[in-house]
Amino acid sequence: MMLGFGLAWPCNIYKSIKTKTAAGKSFAFMITIELAYLCGVIHKVFYNFDAIIWLYIANFVMVLVDLMLMIRNRKLDSARAAAKTVSPCGAGA
Repeated sequence: MMLGFGLAWPCNIYKSIKTKTAAGKSFAFMITIELAYLCGVIHKVFYNFDAIIWLYIANFVMVLVDLMLMIRNRKLDSARAAAKTVSPCGAGA
């Protein structure tokens, strides 16, 4: 499972970079995933330290990157929406 998610997040990051939109993304979902990976790391550190901790850390970092891209893309979405509502002076007159 960790490896599967580890392979999926780079694709998601690539899509976020290319599309430059946050459409279809959920902030609450991303935060939930981040907290889950953080709990996994904490568990590995205190109760069952092994090499799998690096998969948790790698996935945590990739989700964090995607989360930051989502925040940036939301700002871009807002700017695009604002630009659509502002009409040039004298347009339509």
